[in-house]
Amino acid sequence: MLGGISNQHGCIPIQVGGVEDHVHILARQSRTITQSDWVKELKRASSIWIKDREPAMKDFSWQSGYGVFSVSVSNLESVRDYIARQEEHHRKTTFQDELRSFYRKHRVDFDERYVWD
Repeated sequence: MLGGISNQHGCIPIQVGGVEDHVHILARQSRTITQSDWVKELKRASSIWIKDREPAMKDFSWQSGYGVFSVSVSNLESVRDYIARQEEHHRKTTFQDELRSFYRKHRVDFDERYVWD
């Protein structure tokens, strides 16, 4: 579903996956939509889809934040593999610990008060 929404906006999905508390989408960014508008549309359309198909999810909502990262062509396959193995990967580490580690590794300043909903 997320891949289809992404594709409708010209952002061709390469790999989509995730677990109960987050998703990853590896996609080629379109020239015709900003990253923020793409994420907004992914959240909007998928929320409608989820609520229409599962009445128990009527209170579903995405967190307000998101992360967008560029990937070099030389790393596409490793990122694709990483996304495909999310369930296995997150048996070993939490999403929160992984994101903290990622930010530190790439020297991204962050304030946890604004990272988690």
